[in-house]
Amino acid sequence: MTGDDRYKLFGVYVPQSLADSLAEFAYEEGGVVDLESYFDPDASTVPVGDPGADATDVLVSAVVENFAALYDAADFEAARRVDPDAFVLVHLAADPETVASARERFRAAATIQETDLRTVHTAILAAQFDDGDVTRA
Repeated sequence: MTGDDRYKLFGVYVPQSLADSLAEFAYEEGGVVDLESYFDPDASTVPVGDPGADATDVLVSAVVENFAALYDAADFEAARRVDPDAFVLVHLAADPETVASARERFRAAATIQETDLRTVHTAILAAQFDDGDVTRA
């Protein structure tokens, strides 16, 4: 954690069906009722101990730790077929170093796949949730 024990916020673009999976996880793990409005998008950090931030930190940490396997399991073609208007921005919180690692991995995957970040966010997070149908709205 940072010296003042704060998580860093960052956003992922995913289709609504995957945003629902993220919200369900945040509800089950942290009691977050509405993930899409839970974090203040104007804030850059959230204190450690915030139940929603603690929950999303666990998720982001798992994604970073398992990124290679998730990349191999990801269906980038399905993610490319998602209607561009179907994406929503979801904010997550995690340890600042974990956020930096996640961003680095997502950018590298976007370069390798020659695609945009929303496609990579969708494919990787869908693999994390084993959500094979990322194209449903």
